[in-house]
Amino acid sequence: MIQSHKIKIIGAGLSGCEAALQLSKRGYQIDLYEMRPKLSTAAHSTSLFAELVCSNSLKSNLLSTASGLLKAELRILDCELLKIAEEVTVPAGNALAVDRILFSEKVTDIVKTNKNINFINEEYISLDNEPTILACGPLMSDSLTQELIRIIGDEHLYFFDAIAPVVDSSTIDYGVVFEQSRGELGTNKCVLYGQLPPAPLREGGGDYLNCPFSKEEYNMFIDALLIADQHSQKEFENAYFKKIDFKYYENCLPIEEIARRGRDSLRFGVMKPVRLTDPKTGKRPYAVIQLRTENQSKSAYNLVGCQTMMKYESQKKVFQLIPGLNQAEFYRYGSIHRNTYLNTPLICKPDFSLIKKPNIRLAGQLTGVEGYVESILSGLLTAMSFYGGIGTDNFVLDRELPEVTIVGQLYRHLFRKTSNFIPMNANFGILPDIEMLRKNKSLKKAMYVKRSLEALGRGIDN
Repeated sequence: MIQSHKIKIIGAGLSGCEAALQLSKRGYQIDLYEMRPKLSTAAHSTSLFAELVCSNSLKSNLLSTASGLLKAELRILDCELLKIAEEVTVPAGNALAVDRILFSEKVTDIVKTNKNINFINEEYISLDNEPTILACGPLMSDSLTQELIRIIGDEHLYFFDAIAPVVDSSTIDYGVVFEQSRGELGTNKCVLYGQLPPAPLREGGGDYLNCPFSKEEYNMFIDALLIADQHSQKEFENAYFKKIDFKYYENCLPIEEIARRGRDSLRFGVMKPVRLTDPKTGKRPYAVIQLRTENQSKSAYNLVGCQTMMKYESQKKVFQLIPGLNQAEFYRYGSIHRNTYLNTPLICKPDFSLIKKPNIRLAGQLTGVEGYVESILSGLLTAMSFYGGIGTDNFVLDRELPEVTIVGQLYRHLFRKTSNFIPMNANFGILPDIEMLRKNKSLKKAMYVKRSLEALGRGIDN
């Protein structure tokens, strides 16, 4: 049934744009508010919609990974932003990485030219009584933060997030670095629901540039990381957060924080040299830092896993110790910024509406999802809470999203009351176990995928 209701959406990020597109194609009239560029944030650098601020990777497409399964589920649910992302990819092995600018430009154009979406370029500061989706992201303005605190009290939480630097490709020493992908292990061979095809797999090859470390170079790099000047908490204090210590997403730790956990923690983590061979030596390096292209023209590369809170002067000194980057020039240094998320289980009903102000619904990272694709999912779910997306007359998200799916279990995580509510991303650990396959991990993952996509497909058919 075509609707004619009007809804305000605050924020033109990933979740806000997905919600707007989902609702608009069902006849809803949308007023979409975005404060940039009139009022920017510490992390954004453009005025474009759905800007990817931390990385240009939306993680793996392999069905043997939780992020790959999540994307497959989103394809079944007709996710709009995923379609756009798959039109502007850049080489990244079996990961879905995009040209940041092309992606945001395309989303901006599609949203702005949609006849059912009215774009309003201003800061939204007063939460009135009209149907509203609050999708302003973890960097909402201080004014809107204060308005939200007025409604829900002080139950919001927070964390700090770090961004990796980007270098000019023309300043990389190509006599030192080498092109090669680790060649992710996994498969997309799986019995899928209906005729839905899996995401295309890329052959291995030169999707990444690799900076190879000797043992001596690695130890020199770690020593420099451990003594580098970094930003202090006081630089980020404000009226709301001045008494709280730094906390980070475990999946997005600054590189220097990882180094403090042990001298080899990076070499067995983001700098692991597994399945890489330096063609100049014919041997595996002691450690590597990979560079992933930022755009289709390959004019810029980001340092994979090198998010940091080092000060700019220190970043230049430390990152120029990386083999192949001794003369590198930086388009963007890494940075740290405050991100906010809310204690969703305590302040929201299962349709994402605020208990104290039910006309306001939440979407995106504010709800406690972690990651780009998870934020897109959140926008889709909040939109579904309005229109009843899977097709029943009495639509209830908890009932309609199967427990054996990533989307269903991520949703349930957001409403599971706990004394320590933390953000969650897609992972196989949230799915119900298959006991009989506990010792066969590959088969178990394949069964997870088959079970999930078939269950979600049945829900749409009913």
